[in-house]
Amino acid sequence: MSTTNSETNSADPYFQSLFAERIGGSGYGKGTAIYKFEKIKRAKRKALADFPDRKLIDFGIGENDGVADAKVRERMAVEINQPENRGYADNGIGDFQQAVARFMQRNFNVTLDPATEINHCIGSKTALSMLPACFINPGDITLMTAPGYPVAGTHTTYYGGTVHKLPLLAENNFLPDLDSITDEIWERVKILVLNYPNSPTGRLCPPEFFEKVVKLAKEKKFIVVQDAAHIMLTFDGRPTSFLETPGAKDVGVEVHSLSKGFDMIGWRLGWVCGNPTLVRAFSDVKDNCDSGQFIAIQKAAVTALDDESITKRVNAKYRRRLEKLVTMLNECGFDCQMPGGSYFLYTKAPVASADGGSFDSGEAASQYLITQHSMVTVPWDDAGPYIRFSVTYEAADEAAEDALMAESKKRLMSAGLTF
Repeated sequence: MSTTNSETNSADPYFQSLFAERIGGSGYGKGTAIYKFEKIKRAKRKALADFPDRKLIDFGIGENDGVADAKVRERMAVEINQPENRGYADNGIGDFQQAVARFMQRNFNVTLDPATEINHCIGSKTALSMLPACFINPGDITLMTAPGYPVAGTHTTYYGGTVHKLPLLAENNFLPDLDSITDEIWERVKILVLNYPNSPTGRLCPPEFFEKVVKLAKEKKFIVVQDAAHIMLTFDGRPTSFLETPGAKDVGVEVHSLSKGFDMIGWRLGWVCGNPTLVRAFSDVKDNCDSGQFIAIQKAAVTALDDESITKRVNAKYRRRLEKLVTMLNECGFDCQMPGGSYFLYTKAPVASADGGSFDSGEAASQYLITQHSMVTVPWDDAGPYIRFSVTYEAADEAAEDALMAESKKRLMSAGLTF
């Protein structure tokens, strides 16, 4: 008996039942839930279609708008033609590890052995995805802040573990409340993931909190992973590393990125540093996941790491833009303060607009701003209704920044937002 095309197309493929439960099992691809960033993309397309003559103001982008420094690109142009750079990098090259050691010593007074306490990663995202493989067995717990970057938590669940979320609340200065964790939870905790300067709240971590974390890690027997991707975008005082904390190297590692502070978005390079045994465990897992980043990129990064002017220039640019954004939003009724770090501004979402709209969540407010005013923000509802503005929008110079702020203010004032 023959099968019609319509019957064939409507049937599930034979492998539908083979998908792993960690990505949805036999229901993979059939869900109707839409990831918030996909909702934003759809709303952006609709705004562009509905208002083709109105410029889209994009405060949602979370990646640097500038290209890597000219000296870095020139070094890359040289290295890409060198035959000795053609092969697998595996667990990295000595030149890069030594440059990282110099960088950590110079900026944080942290002394690291380049051979045993540093290893590169193909961007900090991959490091955060691999580290749970070193520790998580079924039933184990990873502590994650909410809101927060979800990758380590996603991979924790892949290995049969559980994520215990710690909300970042204003009343706790956007620090996780470690005292709220029960003994039952502590018995299963393997990893605490921190991220300071924090994305998306922009808050910094005071030294005494890191000291508390080190003490708890030794007492409760868990390891600490500090995601320092935004560390060179610190605006309140000097950048500080978790590894500066006495005893930190006994309990954890810090993950760094060349994306944010060095304008090397897309180059995919970072590093894991800290406790030598933890770095070795990461390296063993990494050895079974990738063959290392292109050596020419690592050598170009040496130029970046040794040039202090690069991070200072990038920092100054985003500090300036954030100062302008804070001023403009406060004039429009928001209650904003300059963040301590990152290029994000995290603020309470409006609850209503002059045209009768009401918003019961950050997502509702964000969708209103996109669809009605062609202004893109990112909603966060993990710990109350908030929206995030990023200052990584494209603007050729300060005059263009000022023009964008003026147009943003005009639209927000016309919206008549209430809080």
